[in-house]
Amino acid sequence: MKGPLVINFEQLWQEGMHDWHGKMPERMVDDALEEAFWAASMAKKKPKQTDTYAETIFQAMQAHLTPADEVLEIGPGWGNYTFPLERYVASVTCVDSSESVLAYLKQHTTERVKLCHGKFEQLALAQHDVVLGVNCFYRMYHMNATLVKMNELARKKAIIGMTTGPIQPHYNILHDTYGYAIKFPRRDYIEIVNMLYQLGIYADCQMIPLERTYRYDSKEALLTAQSKKILDAQFNMEHVEAALAPFIVEENGVYSYSHTFYAAIITWTPIQKVMVETK
Repeated sequence: MKGPLVINFEQLWQEGMHDWHGKMPERMVDDALEEAFWAASMAKKKPKQTDTYAETIFQAMQAHLTPADEVLEIGPGWGNYTFPLERYVASVTCVDSSESVLAYLKQHTTERVKLCHGKFEQLALAQHDVVLGVNCFYRMYHMNATLVKMNELARKKAIIGMTTGPIQPHYNILHDTYGYAIKFPRRDYIEIVNMLYQLGIYADCQMIPLERTYRYDSKEALLTAQSKKILDAQFNMEHVEAALAPFIVEENGVYSYSHTFYAAIITWTPIQKVMVETK
């Protein structure tokens, strides 16, 4: 059995970027496709519309922040954490590769939020008290270098947030009972914790329990949405309905599906020198 310092956790992260057929998805490497995705996402957003679970995650991160902090936020997206940061800390600098994201944030923030266009990995950035990123690392191939850069830019604290499993429970039934291949998650927070460990950074990791509820106006919409993670080209929709049955509440024609998941809040105080060289 390999020890924890022998396993290449960055390589595992990189392998997890590939799809379930071993290919790198186009959005991972095509900046134009990534921008198109964010342009479409931002067009659907109402002003300052954030995810319901973001407030709980921010409350956990707030324990590591003070009102005097200058914060560098990586990949702010539609502002789940930018908006509460703006209200709480002295200043926020948002770094994002999407012009659409930054245009949206510019509309809905004040001069306390500074916007910087480009990829975090490639930009020359100043030190900040806190460097923070939540669910923003999915296109970052050389994660060790990213973690080292976060460590170097943080004067006081580095914070990583990542929502994590378990997968919606009916998919386990579809896999275990009916034998379907499922798009189970291919990367997770634990790889980041272990990469930090290999860099000589002993990070804290807090797990925050969360709940998400999906609502659908018809059974057909429910079944269609909740079968998207089945990899098999052919499957029986009756199996999907049976697997979902224990978890669905129907009221006045609206179908609700609630399931638990978690947020991992990884934090560390920056160190002077990491243990290994990064590529």
